[in-house]
Amino acid sequence: MKTTLQRIGMILFMTGFIFSVWAQEMEVSGTVYDAQDKSPLVGVAVQVKGTQNGTVTDVNGRYRIKVEKGNTLSFLYIGYLVQEIKVKKVQLDVYLKPNKVALDEVVVVAFGTQKREAVVGSVMAVDGPSYYRSPFYSHEVNTEEYGSFRENRFLSVTENPLSTFALDVDAASYGNIRRIINQGQMPVKDAVRIEEMINYFSYDYPQPSDGYPVRIVTETAVCPWNKRHNLVRIGVKAKEIPSETLPASNFVFLLDVSGSMFSANKLPLVKASMKLLVNNLRPKDRIAIVTYAGAAGEVLPSTSASDKQKIIEALDNLQAGGSTAGGAGIQLAYKIAEKNLVKGGNNRVILCTDGDFNVGVSSPTELESLIESKQKSGVFLTVLGYGMGNYKDNKLQTLAQKGNGNHAYIDNLQEANKVLVNEFGSTMYAVAKDVKLQMEFNPNFVNAYRLIGYESRLLNDEDFNDDSKDAGELGAGHTVTALYEIVPVGVDVPVGSVDKLKYQQTKNDASLRKFPDSKELLTVKLRYKEPDKDVSRKLEVPVPANKVNVNVSPDFNFAMAAALFGQLLRDSDFTGNAKYSDVINLARKGLGNDPNGYRHEFIRLVEAVEQLEK
Repeated sequence: MKTTLQRIGMILFMTGFIFSVWAQEMEVSGTVYDAQDKSPLVGVAVQVKGTQNGTVTDVNGRYRIKVEKGNTLSFLYIGYLVQEIKVKKVQLDVYLKPNKVALDEVVVVAFGTQKREAVVGSVMAVDGPSYYRSPFYSHEVNTEEYGSFRENRFLSVTENPLSTFALDVDAASYGNIRRIINQGQMPVKDAVRIEEMINYFSYDYPQPSDGYPVRIVTETAVCPWNKRHNLVRIGVKAKEIPSETLPASNFVFLLDVSGSMFSANKLPLVKASMKLLVNNLRPKDRIAIVTYAGAAGEVLPSTSASDKQKIIEALDNLQAGGSTAGGAGIQLAYKIAEKNLVKGGNNRVILCTDGDFNVGVSSPTELESLIESKQKSGVFLTVLGYGMGNYKDNKLQTLAQKGNGNHAYIDNLQEANKVLVNEFGSTMYAVAKDVKLQMEFNPNFVNAYRLIGYESRLLNDEDFNDDSKDAGELGAGHTVTALYEIVPVGVDVPVGSVDKLKYQQTKNDASLRKFPDSKELLTVKLRYKEPDKDVSRKLEVPVPANKVNVNVSPDFNFAMAAALFGQLLRDSDFTGNAKYSDVINLARKGLGNDPNGYRHEFIRLVEAVEQLEK
């Protein structure tokens, strides 16, 4: 009897031991490849099935995730069939099979108007095989917030001869609306900032010369959506500096680890993004890490980028939970950045968040006051937005515009690689700050004009010469473009009118005024400060009145395509009978040299919208 009980006990012990081994947590790693050409896939979502535990593959297609043995990993990527594999070993390489339908058609099929409601979990319920729908897209309530603004109108030159605005190098709007469209939805109007759509793309402008850090280029053509009008392109190019010769960097990563950052496209993507940046820094660069949830704290003191393992381990240990005391985090991050300030170096706070601040300083007005107080600190700001459903674009715009900063939206690891690696200099190192543009229009040739976009960056005319007024920063190698729609003299002015004044001459009564004889259409004036200076310098470039290009450059064609796309998404009053097919035709003329495929992707995006509209 005793022997039998001993045997039963041994069996139960071994069974328990086997189950404990089977259920033990293990770290699985591997590489995800394209099954056809065997190339590594960047930004593949890797999730433990039935949980919120997930990660994304890095620029080499590598991933690493903790999971209990026997659980199932799901590998999901747009344009590829979903693959689910039960975990049996610590090394797991995966080969995803491309969907036979092209990527742009996947967007239309999976997210078309007939299928929008057919969503089950993270996979679209469509006939046939399951196509990837990012597991981050499902939200019960959408609480995203965008700043409201009214589209710029036509202004009479006799009444408003000057047009002044701060340069805007942000590109967040394009990345965000791309995400929304790829979800099968149309963006709200206020999510569309046309200047950020234009400036998401780089243009082939000549390098600055004569010792200036910036250069102005112009081009004039017939307006494609109104043949009676002209379109003037003003391009600004910042000097290029090789990454290896940039001054030493003093970075503070300010990372939101609140409960709202739990999703796989938030904190896990933040950590993967920061690792990309860390891996491309030099030993002379330094990194500190500050996190905030219910309170703010320093996770890693300023550390040489040569100790990459220590920095990456600090990132790996971060977990999401709690409320969002963003204001306290900003204050601590700037304090640490100022403590470790590198004179003549690149001092910058890099904020990664969904913007959903809810503790302490949290409203746009409070955040504006807080960040304005840091303008003279010598520390610049980069704002990286993540996530969806609760994304607070309006707050992040406020921080970037008022804090000597720039703003990008990161929806996948490819975008992180673009912003943080490929465009490191332009994102992370300013060659000019408080950059302002002012146009003076010649009433001999211009009846009225309209600035396309930049509604949130408009300045008073007297602000141009006021060095105390904040404006945009320009990074190394950056290109920035602005477009003006011009109504020539002799063409009806599409602006309102008022009765003639009784006691004085009407301000816009051109018959009572004389204008100097000039052959210039307008003059472009630019003011900028060097990053460590407080006094601005001015550049001026005249635009000839008789130079309307028939053979429009590819870059100008593409900029016009981006501008028209934005106006159509905003349901502009000024695009006449223009259609999305007109956008596509312009963009194809402007493809030019597109080594990273961003312009081709733009065309696919417009084609998807064209189908959604149907």
